Amino acid sequence: MARSTAIGPDIVTRGLASNRLGVPSVVFFGVAGAAPLTVILGAISTIYAVVGNTAVPLVYFVAALILSVFTVGFVAMSRHIVNSGAFYSYISHGLGRVTGVAAAFIALPAYAAMQIGLFGLLGVVASGILEASGVKASWFVCALVGWFLVAVLGVLWVDLSGKVLAVLLTAEITIVLIYDAIMVAHPAGGRVSTESLAPAQLLTPEVAAMLVLAIAGFVGFEATVVLSEEAKDPKRTIGRATHWAVLLPGLLCGVSAWAMSVNTGPANIVQAAKDEETDLVFALVKPHVPEALINVGYVLFLTSVFAAALAFHAAVARYQFALGRERVLPRLWGVAHPRTGAPLLGSITQSLLALAVLIVYQVTGADALIHLFAWGTTVGGLGVLMLMWGASAAVIAFFVRHRRRENLWRAQIAPLLAFLLLSVVLAATVIGLGDLLQVASDSVFNWVFSVAYAVFAFVGVLWALVMRAARPELYAGIGRGAEQRVIPEGVGLPVSHSLPRTSDVAHHS
Repeated sequence: MARSTAIGPDIVTRGLASNRLGVPSVVFFGVAGAAPLTVILGAISTIYAVVGNTAVPLVYFVAALILSVFTVGFVAMSRHIVNSGAFYSYISHGLGRVTGVAAAFIALPAYAAMQIGLFGLLGVVASGILEASGVKASWFVCALVGWFLVAVLGVLWVDLSGKVLAVLLTAEITIVLIYDAIMVAHPAGGRVSTESLAPAQLLTPEVAAMLVLAIAGFVGFEATVVLSEEAKDPKRTIGRATHWAVLLPGLLCGVSAWAMSVNTGPANIVQAAKDEETDLVFALVKPHVPEALINVGYVLFLTSVFAAALAFHAAVARYQFALGRERVLPRLWGVAHPRTGAPLLGSITQSLLALAVLIVYQVTGADALIHLFAWGTTVGGLGVLMLMWGASAAVIAFFVRHRRRENLWRAQIAPLLAFLLLSVVLAATVIGLGDLLQVASDSVFNWVFSVAYAVFAFVGVLWALVMRAARPELYAGIGRGAEQRVIPEGVGLPVSHSLPRTSDVAHHS
């Protein structure tokens, strides 16, 4: 007699809230992760100043092109796999479950580092804004306020966060376009120059380092796929949203970098960036706009960082949910909030971890801007780059076995190009990580973070092998998401049984 498949009260998971997000909301999550205003005000001026090359606008367009090639295969795979585990799930399907768990063990610290690092910048920026208004507050207190808001929104309805991001990003993009128009309307010498867009600049030796920094600024766009289970018609929504989440930041950053060079003149942009640092854009537009518009820009700089922190919080919480549902993490992480459908324990865990890190930085007196923000986002970006590289390989392997009506460009050519290009970028990042962190050549920090990711991946491999040997029925569900049953403790169901949808679980409950 066949074993019963009825769902008992100890079933592990409630599904995430489905059918909540349309294309615009998912785009806002992806673009928020990329934080274009933060990149424009911080990263672009820093690249101009540190690298000393005027090819920055062109490099951002090239970076957007590389990631657009990556998204071709990435999006093609999203039409066949709907899972909040994103990279983890894709790599599990393409390169095997063991490799998938290794990827998950890289994803968790990578996204956590990105998200927590942003609180350092948020605290410093907020403290500066308040001080200019005559109110003194430490970066730590300001960071705690941001932390609290993210923690609360993280356990509420995902579409509520989407609406918050929509308002913040609409204002952010508007101010970027206004600033760009002002800079271009007041060109140096009365002539709009396109010298910084000359393709010959790509042959200069500094381009590799600039490309690494530029691609790091895009990290977060892939958060669109993490929201696939909560999207309306995910097999269409996620694809469209992911393409837009690459193109929008790419265009905004490239055009803004060019507008800066137009306003100062290509020959003067590097020195201007060295003189003004992260105040470069404000210094360039200040003579031509009311003071109020400058103040609005500073506030939106703050909300840009907040939006990025919220988007990364959503991403890491959903990774934890996916792993808990499939029992790679303890099953409690696979429980969603019964009312809001948010990944409950994943969200709480990330909030508590962030709080602990903030307290440690406050107690030790470490530099929040350098050692929390700059280091956290750079190291987290390295991990995400590793995941993108692995996902490109996974797409190739997946479509070799399952063409699934995808054409040759989407299934093989674009993923192979992306894999080759990302291999170069990843190698350059690992080799030059010490330079990105601005540490001495003999510092342990030149290599320790890369080794740490290798250790995390190795632990993931070991854990997957343990699961395969001890609980093969759970191992079979790795990376399979809501379409697979998550087995409660003590129940040994055949692996061919599939997980019922949320409505079925509710019915049996």
